[in-house]
Amino acid sequence: MIIAIDGPAGAGKGTLALRLAAHYGLPYLDTGLLYRAVGRLMAERGLDLDDPVAAGAVAEALDPSHIAEAELRGREAGELASRVAVHPEVRAALIAFQRDFARRPPGAVLDGRDIGTAICPDAEVKLYVTASPEVRARRRTDELNAKGRDVDYARILEEIRERDERDAGRMSAPLRQARDAVRIDTSALDIEGVFNAARSVIDAKRP
Repeated sequence: MIIAIDGPAGAGKGTLALRLAAHYGLPYLDTGLLYRAVGRLMAERGLDLDDPVAAGAVAEALDPSHIAEAELRGREAGELASRVAVHPEVRAALIAFQRDFARRPPGAVLDGRDIGTAICPDAEVKLYVTASPEVRARRRTDELNAKGRDVDYARILEEIRERDERDAGRMSAPLRQARDAVRIDTSALDIEGVFNAARSVIDAKRP
């Protein structure tokens, strides 16, 4: 079974995906880390981030072990990812990586922004996890403040709205809800409520 989870940043899809993968005994792939891993590997090897051929070669040779590093979630890795993500060679290689990961028995849980629409359009279960920009900004602000960073809620909210606009407006695989995806709004739900809502959808589709 392939479970495809899409949605905007900060909606809670990563937390949900991890919980579902553990519950159903399926491998989990955070697809957002793939581009970060490619950028990080190129930087470590002293390769030119603007070289599409070199970037494509690194992406084609990417291994799941390369996306297990905590450092990939930092701002630096995000900036490196933005440099390599513009190369069609990288995107083609990572699309193949994601599809291969998903199709291996017994299936997988993948979360991102175009899983149900572009990567795995035939997934048995498609969830679109979202929340209001205000709720997502508050969660992100609280998360960063808890880590000792002094951040401004208004600025985080502006960044989230700008990112939503970019993701929805990009030419290649824009963020959108698949026609057959079940929408879960997490704005007023806790983690357990989100998990139960998703599980009811999945269990209804299982053999």
